[in-house]
Amino acid sequence: MNIADKTRTITAVCAIGPSSLHLSWSDGTAADLGLGAVLADRAFAALRDPREFAKVEVGDWGHSLAWPSGAELGADMLWLETLSATGHGDVRAFLEWRLRHALSLSKAADALGVSRRMVAYYSNGEKRVPKPILLACRGWEVSAGLHRAA
Repeated sequence: MNIADKTRTITAVCAIGPSSLHLSWSDGTAADLGLGAVLADRAFAALRDPREFAKVEVGDWGHSLAWPSGAELGADMLWLETLSATGHGDVRAFLEWRLRHALSLSKAADALGVSRRMVAYYSNGEKRVPKPILLACRGWEVSAGLHRAA
């Protein structure tokens, strides 16, 4: 994402279990996230201790979550998880496509043949991403030789 995208920051966090968090975002969105799969990564081994996990705090300027052990999770990844948790998998898939290919709003609009404004609406979750647009994203990858096997 880039400066032209809507900037969301984390405003509050609370551990609600040994691997789950309740996150609040600056746009008013809130969600409970299960991070068990993330904690399975050895880089986050310290967070498997429920006492350490419970010490979570909002990082600098709301762009991350941080723990005393030095572990940190970025807001971009957490926002993608929030989209899934709140039933916006279409927006998540669209943002992942843009991030995977480092596409600005304008470049994504050019690639899909839609207006920059519509790409912004889709990226910010202001409008649902229609299935034909998600299929066009895949088609763009294939035509550009960038398709990854699922």
